[in-house]
Amino acid sequence: MPNKENEDRAVNLAKQAVELVASGRAEDGSRALREAASLAPQHPTVKAAFLKIQSEDSFHTLTKLCGRFIFEQDEEAGKEALNYLDRSGAVPAEIAQECLELVIKDKNIKPKDLRDGIVAGLLRESVAAKSALAKRLIDGSTATFEQIYGIGDKAANSIAETVLTQSAWSKDSDRERCEEDVFQLFLAKLLEVGHDFDGRALKGIARLLATDPGRLHPIIDYETFDAILCSLDYRQLDGVRSQATLATAKYLECSGEEGKAYLSKFILSRIMKGHSEDIVLAFSAAAAVFPIVPTQAAALFLTEGFVPSLIPLLYKKNKSDKVEQAALNMLNAACVDSACREAIKKHCVQWLNLVMKDGKDDGAGLAAVILAKVLDPTAPVNDTGGKAEQEKNGVNELVHMFKKLLADPRAASKQSSIEGLAYSSIRPAVKEELVNDRLFLARVMDTLKASQPLPTTVFGALTMIDHLTRYLPILSEEQKRMTQLKAYANASKGTTKPDPLEEDVAVSRRCKAVVEAGFVSTFVAISTHLSPASTAIVFNIMLSLTQTPALRGTIAQQGGARFLLLKYNSITGTSDTDKQTRRTAVHALARILISVDPTLIFPAAGSPPLTSTIRPILFLLTENQADVSEGPRNFLPSFEALLALTNLASSSPEVSEIIVRQALATIEDLLLSNNVMIQRATTELVCNLTTSAAGVEVFADESKAADRRLHIVLALADVEDSATRKAAGGALASLTSFEGAVRGILDKERGIEILLVLCSDENQGTVHRGLACIYNIAHMQGPVGVKARKRLNDQGVVDVVKRNIDGTGLLELGKETLNALKT
Repeated sequence: MPNKENEDRAVNLAKQAVELVASGRAEDGSRALREAASLAPQHPTVKAAFLKIQSEDSFHTLTKLCGRFIFEQDEEAGKEALNYLDRSGAVPAEIAQECLELVIKDKNIKPKDLRDGIVAGLLRESVAAKSALAKRLIDGSTATFEQIYGIGDKAANSIAETVLTQSAWSKDSDRERCEEDVFQLFLAKLLEVGHDFDGRALKGIARLLATDPGRLHPIIDYETFDAILCSLDYRQLDGVRSQATLATAKYLECSGEEGKAYLSKFILSRIMKGHSEDIVLAFSAAAAVFPIVPTQAAALFLTEGFVPSLIPLLYKKNKSDKVEQAALNMLNAACVDSACREAIKKHCVQWLNLVMKDGKDDGAGLAAVILAKVLDPTAPVNDTGGKAEQEKNGVNELVHMFKKLLADPRAASKQSSIEGLAYSSIRPAVKEELVNDRLFLARVMDTLKASQPLPTTVFGALTMIDHLTRYLPILSEEQKRMTQLKAYANASKGTTKPDPLEEDVAVSRRCKAVVEAGFVSTFVAISTHLSPASTAIVFNIMLSLTQTPALRGTIAQQGGARFLLLKYNSITGTSDTDKQTRRTAVHALARILISVDPTLIFPAAGSPPLTSTIRPILFLLTENQADVSEGPRNFLPSFEALLALTNLASSSPEVSEIIVRQALATIEDLLLSNNVMIQRATTELVCNLTTSAAGVEVFADESKAADRRLHIVLALADVEDSATRKAAGGALASLTSFEGAVRGILDKERGIEILLVLCSDENQGTVHRGLACIYNIAHMQGPVGVKARKRLNDQGVVDVVKRNIDGTGLLELGKETLNALKT
């Protein structure tokens, strides 16, 4: 409560403020009123002065709103002030400082969350407000910290942001000193018993330590690190544990051996105490640090006698459920390390089986997940040893339990089920069991489409579907030889024969079941909620599903092609991971466009347009070009991209024009590829492009570049590969309708000869194309036509045509060609 002296001074200042504003000195009046409000904000004279001054138009909107909120306890004004800060952004420096002084003074302002938001908003939007807070911290860091910290969570966060904002400080030495003071004050708050239930102090500690770990981590001693580790208790709120995890990670990263020693001391000393509460804290900390520092955590877990010493604790009759749950969390986290998995398998399987069969549902589910992780999913199926058979039976039992848990409506049960199946589904026999259970597949889809599924649940479910649909990788000849050598080396272990359930026929059958169940529609439905990691897995699944041509139509009907295009466009990063994710997406899209009429998927009046598919497929083609020119690579993405472009080119002249404009240089390079299949697919693309004006122009406009391209196509009409000759003949059949192309062919030493060889090909389709070329040239008008017909007759064209039209169904075309040659 303000004392009499303060009240008297506040009254005088309030009166002065009114007079100053009335005389036109609004700035001085505002300053006097702020000081009065800081001394006695609820005094009637101060309130009256504010109301009178507030009516003056010279006062800023935010000042008026904050004043009404403070002096009149007007909640609506507080909401408007908060909306103003969220909506309007930048606040004039003087106004921000003035409002900050008003809002932080009175502890009795309600509702507190509005005050908290306004303070945080002012400090967020205004460097001047931060500077005002910085000055207060310099003058008295402890008192200022206590004042702001007590306002609320957001205001407390703003203290950390202020000491990290260099532009708010005139001297860096002041900032660093206050940063250390504030960090120590956050640590002190964490140590206050019963104070930090909302994680307010931990947020400040984590934020400061994450930004400036080198200077701040030496301030942490064992007592404060102990408090941070205690906040990793699995019973704490997720927000508290996440901040404690971040702080722990940063401290262990910077503190070296001291941090390792503190961590070991915390865990081992609490386990040795034997009290349930201490054991829960020790196990919770161990579970939390495994993902952070797996090597260090594993070394502690594998310390001689550590795991065996846990068994008596776990079998104690009077142990609490919370100890059991904490132990399960720790063992589950430890499974990240292979040596830890072996230790769990050796010492804890019996207890885990007991928990799975007799424990409560949540504990039983997690115990089953751990068992699924420690049982070797890659054990050879033809190993007839008793141990292998025992593990096989154990896995079958686990799978049945996981399927049962999936039907449980509780989120924890579904999470355990999905996580366990994500591991168990590595086994071929489990894949078959899961994919043939339509009710199970329906439940997985329902889980994915739930209103708010946990990200880990979605990731686990998608991982499982990826296992069901994944094909064995395509190996180069060198890789095949290495695989054979390994198989011979492991012959004694019974691993020379691959499991038939992993062969392409079996995988294709599983892919069909997944498509028919409706998973593609499910992916489309959840597309906006997918994390980057989950999106990458979905693309892998889609790539597997589209490997079977017969499924591509159904995939397109379920929205798969549009989904792939839209998700591809949403990935804007440039990292190697982003590029690989985009490649996978567009590869799956290309496969669909090979087998399905593109205009049915992307109709002319629809969105996105058909033309929007061209650039992504060209991305696949150009990104994979290194595979075409450098050593043994996977040519399949390039090959299928070319087939997709070929199908697109046949859809409309507009599409062909865009392909020519954007990909001509790439196409020209690939026409010269050493890979027969790539060269063939590129030639087929050129064949389709030459049915459009844009495609003809780049081969027949008589420029040097066009002449070079025409020469390449002529050469391709004379290669060993029959399909390539046929495609090149088709392109030439289109081009020879144009004088520029005919002139170019006549200028080539073997131009006419190659066309005549086409007419004698063993493939009737190629013969037809060759005759079409001769027909076009024979009907050419003007001097070029006269020259062409003479060249044809000189090279014995009549005999070639007569010899190759007998009995081929090309008699009419041959007769018309011969008649034209007589002119």
